[in-house]
Amino acid sequence: MIRVFVDGGAGTTGLRIGERLAARDDIERIVLKEEFRKDAAARKDALNSCDAAFLCLPDAAAKEAAAMVENPNVVVLDASTAHRTNPDWAYGFAELSAAHRNAIATGKRIAVPGCHASGFIALVYPMVASGILPKDALLSCHSMTGYSGGGKTMIADYEADERDVQLGSPRQYALGQTHKHLPEMAKVCGLTHAPIFSPVVSDYYAGMAVTVGLFRDQINGSKADVEEVMRSHYASSRLVKYADAPDFFAANTLAGRDSMEVSVAGNDDRILLLARFDNLGKGASGAAVQCMNIAFGLDEATGLNP
Repeated sequence: MIRVFVDGGAGTTGLRIGERLAARDDIERIVLKEEFRKDAAARKDALNSCDAAFLCLPDAAAKEAAAMVENPNVVVLDASTAHRTNPDWAYGFAELSAAHRNAIATGKRIAVPGCHASGFIALVYPMVASGILPKDALLSCHSMTGYSGGGKTMIADYEADERDVQLGSPRQYALGQTHKHLPEMAKVCGLTHAPIFSPVVSDYYAGMAVTVGLFRDQINGSKADVEEVMRSHYASSRLVKYADAPDFFAANTLAGRDSMEVSVAGNDDRILLLARFDNLGKGASGAAVQCMNIAFGLDEATGLNP
């Protein structure tokens, strides 16, 4: 039996983690009463009494919570941005390499990837690792997400009986090019430069579609070579699969699931790398539970919906 504490369990990511754990008979949840949910002493006790601690908190609070863990046997899984570029924490994307999977399996500190970052990294990491894309490539990334990625406040805004008319159309944000996912996007892929990043939130609940465009002269190979790199990299993966690109690439196709599809489209002159997944699944809560499964030697898809 794995004793689990979700610190920040009332937030969107924490609630979705709870849903994935609820039906499992190998999990025992430590749940604080409402009056103790923000009590530091009660939280510290829970954090040190569990086997796995999920941190579903703002960055500063996640750092504070991680510092509270004194029990060396506790596996801490941080869903915030706080530790994603920290070399002392395993980066929780097992499909990237055997080294990433081993770090998750053997580590006690695991940083769960960001949602937009998951799509970008799933596409670019294999390209850089294979040598087909130079590390100093100048890239641009477009990412469409459902409004659930904005948490409870944004969900309430979109689902209100009376709402701002602008919410009915896609909205590009983070226009200052300082989005919090940019550091991990560059570091994990080994890029010299972070990409120009254009995230868009739209009027549907869940699902994400990430696109990275490449000109032929940016890569060391052809479109067919790119397809082979992507197909072979994920050939044995359980939760990330290569798929032929459809005529219409809908962002909500995998809503409610914990898997990801990657595809290659375009032509020999202009290539499109595509990833789609649920921003709350492989982009957040599903990825966190997958990491916990690997850390405890379980089938990585246990409790998940591939």
